[in-house]
Amino acid sequence: MKFRLGEFFSGPGGLAYGAKNARVKDENGEEYFIEHAWANDIDEFSCETYRKNICPSRPESVIWRDVKDIDIEKLQPIDAFAYGFPCNDFSIVGEQNGIDGKYGPLYSYGVKVLDVHEPLWFIAENVGGIRSANNGLAFDKILSDLESAGPGYKLTTHLYKFEEYGIPQTRHRIVIIGFRKDLGIEFKIPTPTTPEPEQQKKAKEALENPPISNDMPNHEFTNHPPKVEARLDAIPPGENAWYSKLPKDLQLNVKGAKLSQIYRRLHPNKPSYTITGSGGGGTHGYHWEEPRALTNRERARLQTFPDDFIFLGGKENVRKQIGMAVPPLAAKIIIEAVMKCFAGIPYDNVPEKWF
Repeated sequence: MKFRLGEFFSGPGGLAYGAKNARVKDENGEEYFIEHAWANDIDEFSCETYRKNICPSRPESVIWRDVKDIDIEKLQPIDAFAYGFPCNDFSIVGEQNGIDGKYGPLYSYGVKVLDVHEPLWFIAENVGGIRSANNGLAFDKILSDLESAGPGYKLTTHLYKFEEYGIPQTRHRIVIIGFRKDLGIEFKIPTPTTPEPEQQKKAKEALENPPISNDMPNHEFTNHPPKVEARLDAIPPGENAWYSKLPKDLQLNVKGAKLSQIYRRLHPNKPSYTITGSGGGGTHGYHWEEPRALTNRERARLQTFPDDFIFLGGKENVRKQIGMAVPPLAAKIIIEAVMKCFAGIPYDNVPEKWF
């Protein structure tokens, strides 16, 4: 059974790559799989990256445009829809403007896709902070609108801790799966595969097995000022710029909130902390041994992109693409569970929990 997939806010194609590699077979040998139909993003280089890695033979199917300017009714029919609507107004870092912010209302364009195209199922992804934006009212509104969209959808909402699913990164995301109510199918949360800390994939393993060759694409190193190198040298693995024994001349003169990710070095024997796409100096992710920021290829490894997934654009734009993407392995696990529901294949599951 083929599901034609449409995407809004597609980024470089992390979710699409996971979907493309998701496959299940039912007891009769019928295969369930995803076929790319169309995708959209406002960032030009994200679209270029998507075209190169997901649909090189159909570059026109990736629409570089503001979602507000797309004629949704003219998009080709789809069976599945995915969108990680912008999280800027829902992140716990920032003002949490929620549905009243610049980006918050963009979720409504996905609702319109459901109204017009009535796909069999959809997947929506966002940061955990979405739950508390506008004192929880924003999330209630979003869930209500998604449930009542089109023919009506049965929602399953869960806060996934991706380090519990083999991703070498403590990345926590709300994922909403919607099945059309008239199908009579309910999605079940797949049981974590690496729930215990000792089972989880470590940063060192992700970055060194296999080693990354210096000539690999997207593996450019950052030239740091001597003081930054000295500061990083003085910060132990797993610690950040607020390390209590940091020499005074290397301390940051910052008032107010002290973000834990500032010059925070990875711990080699733990999953990475969350890789982000935004933020200035000090937020780029830092090697546990070498006094430097991670390269984009290292960040991509922590996001489970394969080494032959090539990102296009300048170094900072690529960092943004990687940090805002859905880890392909996480997408594959969740979408294979979706297909097992359609195929009638039982699998281990856990109760939904997002509150």
